[in-house]
Amino acid sequence: MNKKTIAFDCRYIVPDSQDGISRFSTELFHAVSRSLEITAIISDPRQLEHLPRETKYIKLHKPTSLLEPLSALFLNKHKFDVVFSPMQTIGSMGKRFRLVLTVHDLIYYSHPKPPAQFNWFIKLLWRLYHTSYLPQKLLLSGADQIVTVSETTKALIGKHRLTDKPITVVPNAASKFDPQPADVQKKIIYMGSFMPYKNVDQLIYGISHIDGYKLVLLSRINEAEKVRLRKLANKLNVELEFEHGVTDAEYAYHLSTATALVHASSDEGFGIPIIEAMSVGCPVVCSDIPIFREIAGEAGLFFTIGNHQQFAERVAEASKKRRQLDTELKAQAAKFNWDKSGRVLADLLRRP
Repeated sequence: MNKKTIAFDCRYIVPDSQDGISRFSTELFHAVSRSLEITAIISDPRQLEHLPRETKYIKLHKPTSLLEPLSALFLNKHKFDVVFSPMQTIGSMGKRFRLVLTVHDLIYYSHPKPPAQFNWFIKLLWRLYHTSYLPQKLLLSGADQIVTVSETTKALIGKHRLTDKPITVVPNAASKFDPQPADVQKKIIYMGSFMPYKNVDQLIYGISHIDGYKLVLLSRINEAEKVRLRKLANKLNVELEFEHGVTDAEYAYHLSTATALVHASSDEGFGIPIIEAMSVGCPVVCSDIPIFREIAGEAGLFFTIGNHQQFAERVAEASKKRRQLDTELKAQAAKFNWDKSGRVLADLLRRP
């Protein structure tokens, strides 16, 4: 029996700053390559810096190129048996290989604002793409199998009838931290973007019902949003601290010393910060939405968005039960790891 030739699309790896898709690509490539021989598809030689040494690779245009719909025609000449992409937009027209595509979430159908780093043309295509499910259905129709990162998204794909192809859940996971023992402080922390659906305002309203606590925002933030949130905090007499981005070591310190990591999202693709917090025994207080229930499980402390008193009660519970929750939190976080996800994906890519 001939060994399969497998290609892994690594063009979404960001050389300078790992975002969610970039980290998903990097970590899964490392995990899968431990059991399978795979070839990386790159568009920038710097992407190889994030992959194992001596990785076999081929070069293709950028995924934002106008040539993307023709990708399969370029890949056919390499005679791959299987191609895996961590996104769903790679062209499938004329393909002569088994194609596995990834749908991470459907969040941008409800919140169609495109990422700021895209040029005007890509932003326009982004908005047009998310006005209807039809483009997504057409893209997925070219795949042989679909990967998604959660049972929540798998259910949504089924609800909206986006594909009749088999769907395999390959969960996202989180970076490993090695925090040093430290005293817990009267602070709650937030790690994430400041998109409207993240409801960071609700965190400020919620902490206004808790005496003596401060809210620390760890992520980078633009000046206009910072001024707006500061104004709200001052109005509610809330102590607010901005970190403007943190290193892994600083992040680990905050997770070790915070009463809880908090999230008030009304919608979410996954929730990696929740796993990161649980992995070091930091309680998570988060909005009661399906994806957070899936990730945090029984270890999470949930509140209804807009119920500020309930939020305050959950933070108080986190403070009281922090040590008690430690084992449960770490056990829940351990359910999500790249090695396990890599094995699931490797098994899928081996299939006939």
